[in-house]
Amino acid sequence: MSSDKTTSETKGDRIAKVIARAGIASRRDAERMILEGRVTVNGRKIDSPALDVRPSDRITVDGKPIDAPQPTRLWLYYKPLGLVTSARDEKGRQTVFDTLPEGMPRVMSVGRLDLNSEGLLLLTNDGELKRRLELPSTGWLRKYRVRVNGRPTEQTVEPLRKGITIDGESFQPMEVTIDRQQGANAWLTVGIREGKNREIRRAMAEIGLVVNRLIRISYGPFRLNTMQPGDVVEVRARVMREQLGGLLDGLPGASVNARAASSGDGAAKPKARAGKPRSKGPGAGKPARPGAGASDSAPAKPRTWPSRGAAGGKAGKPGRDGRGAERPAMRGPGRGGKGSGKR
Repeated sequence: MSSDKTTSETKGDRIAKVIARAGIASRRDAERMILEGRVTVNGRKIDSPALDVRPSDRITVDGKPIDAPQPTRLWLYYKPLGLVTSARDEKGRQTVFDTLPEGMPRVMSVGRLDLNSEGLLLLTNDGELKRRLELPSTGWLRKYRVRVNGRPTEQTVEPLRKGITIDGESFQPMEVTIDRQQGANAWLTVGIREGKNREIRRAMAEIGLVVNRLIRISYGPFRLNTMQPGDVVEVRARVMREQLGGLLDGLPGASVNARAASSGDGAAKPKARAGKPRSKGPGAGKPARPGAGASDSAPAKPRTWPSRGAAGGKAGKPGRDGRGAERPAMRGPGRGGKGSGKR
């Protein structure tokens, strides 16, 4: 074992992997940064990711030294409508990262939600964990509340349960439940494991239904529950270890999180700052409470991060949101002013 460790330290790790572990970017994005000439090692600019580095090497990205690997952390974020799930947007649109609370480290999203979709998005500071959670082999079930225009029947949605092919692209079978008809619209609960680009919208269009609202309510064992648009909740170290298990093996922050879990503590809570208000919460339609039918292994007593605009003042009284669920007294975004969730 000591021989393997010595060999590893002598050989080092791929530079993109080291950058990802520092929480700067995913491994793929780190490789792109290298090709763009934004990375130096020991003062020399590199142009290929095919390089192994050791702990003694000095690495900079955009002229800034990278930090040592941080403890692996995970957040649940309720993405509002109208935000782009990317670090930068060529059209200048607001991104999810523009609206996160002050004090959070640099984070990456696990997968994406498109501009006109809302709901649960996982965020992490660990590029390797992001990669592992996005691998098809992980196979986590993602559940959505879907509002469609039309009157679907069991016969209508049966092709989705069997798996369909659209323009030569095969889609795995989906879990589809017809919840209720509401005027010209119907509410469905849909479960998928692949997460292809606009998968649900394309599949519904193939059977003659138009999606006019889509809310992700769960991702694997994590659920939206009573979170409001813009809310950010950090998953405690103990819960993260219980839910992710082997997915954390070998990550630099895994041993730190294990010690925190054994002591019953989690990661430190950041300060909040006032900032841009979030979009309004789900309104018309009143679908059933998010999380219904999702995995029962939801995070127990997660830590809530105050979002921008939430600092100071008294917490509002609990009420009912548009989904018929109890609103927590502690809410994320301020609701006044211009929202960012326009369709």
